[in-house]
Amino acid sequence: MKIAIATAVYYPMTNGVATFSHNLAVGLAKRGHEVMVLCPSQTGKKHTVMLDGVKTVYLKSIELPVYPDQINPVPPKKKLFGKELPRVIYKDGFHASVTPGNEVKKALSRFRPDVIHCQTSDPIGIAVVRFAHKHEIPLITTEHNFPDVITDPLKLPTIVKKPVNVALAAYFVGRQKKSDYVTMPTQMAIDDLIFKRKKNFKVPVEAVSNGVDLSAFKPGKASPKIFEKYRIPKGCPTVLYVGRVDPEKQIGTVLKAFKKVLFKIPEAIFVVVGDGVDRANLVRQAIKLGLEDSVYFLGRVMPPDLYEIYKIGDLFATASEIETQGIVLIEAAATGLPLVAVDKGAVREVCQDGKNGELCVPKDVDGIAKGIIKILRKPKLQASYSEKSLEIAQKHDINRTLERFEEIYREVLEKSIE
Repeated sequence: MKIAIATAVYYPMTNGVATFSHNLAVGLAKRGHEVMVLCPSQTGKKHTVMLDGVKTVYLKSIELPVYPDQINPVPPKKKLFGKELPRVIYKDGFHASVTPGNEVKKALSRFRPDVIHCQTSDPIGIAVVRFAHKHEIPLITTEHNFPDVITDPLKLPTIVKKPVNVALAAYFVGRQKKSDYVTMPTQMAIDDLIFKRKKNFKVPVEAVSNGVDLSAFKPGKASPKIFEKYRIPKGCPTVLYVGRVDPEKQIGTVLKAFKKVLFKIPEAIFVVVGDGVDRANLVRQAIKLGLEDSVYFLGRVMPPDLYEIYKIGDLFATASEIETQGIVLIEAAATGLPLVAVDKGAVREVCQDGKNGELCVPKDVDGIAKGIIKILRKPKLQASYSEKSLEIAQKHDINRTLERFEEIYREVLEKSIE
């Protein structure tokens, strides 16, 4: 098939939607399909490249310096008289395509896709939907967001947040109604967003995991060179976090919990992998908590080192409340790590309480600390959770995801021909 994928975020960005879109495109290309991706340029200028077997069309974009691009390191805040100034702009800002209509039209007209798979609700997604309808091309939509994913980081007062969430949910569901087939990463995400508003929703909807490459994420001992390269001490009980280092990921909550862990397990360390707007703040918080000798901020780590980094952990911990699935949770599980997480969003489909980890109440510092201590102090429990994590991860093999999307593409294509 000829498959077009549209997304507002793509490689080399490192968030969940960008990772999924890249894995999907590359995986489909390896399975013999002709794939084109439409996404914003990270330079601002339009250009097309063959990337990992995928025709990648980077559309003209503008830089929005209010948020980092998730590619370049986030620099520390500037200081005045020894005090940090509020951050107003970012040197390497997020790029977005604002008026991509003509570019999208030209690219799709030349490519002539059999199906179009849209990942986001940005101007690229809107232009793609219009093109699909006008030319009667089957359209698949994957919704990756909850309203809370957008409003929680803004810290809106409840009186404002509630109506904004209602409006966003209506927009997301309205967008999905224009598709021939809708998927979300988990059934919980579908129940929360769509089934509460199922009236007049006649489009088939299904949970299809984001998936991970199980051939890349495997259990085992990390290479000694990784410890040397990133200056991580060997032989210490290790709590690991991988992902964006932004306020909405609630890493500060895990930091507070980790301080309590050290009272019971003083030799433990906490390794934070990733970059974002909250990194400098977290470094300061770690120092304030007296954790500077026990917490390691590695910054952005890319494969193949990332595969080894996961192996240094004894467990994976996150307090994020905004996950529609959490690719990093699946990657950690695929590496055989027990999980400690909070029961919000769709996390419980990967972190299953008492099976492969400890599921805590959101923002419960004591509960998170107890979960970490429990796993680190009980080797048999850790081994049991590890085994169950590997079992759960099998359900999220990227090959299963690719096979199911192939089937969906064929179904909507056949239906359009009838």
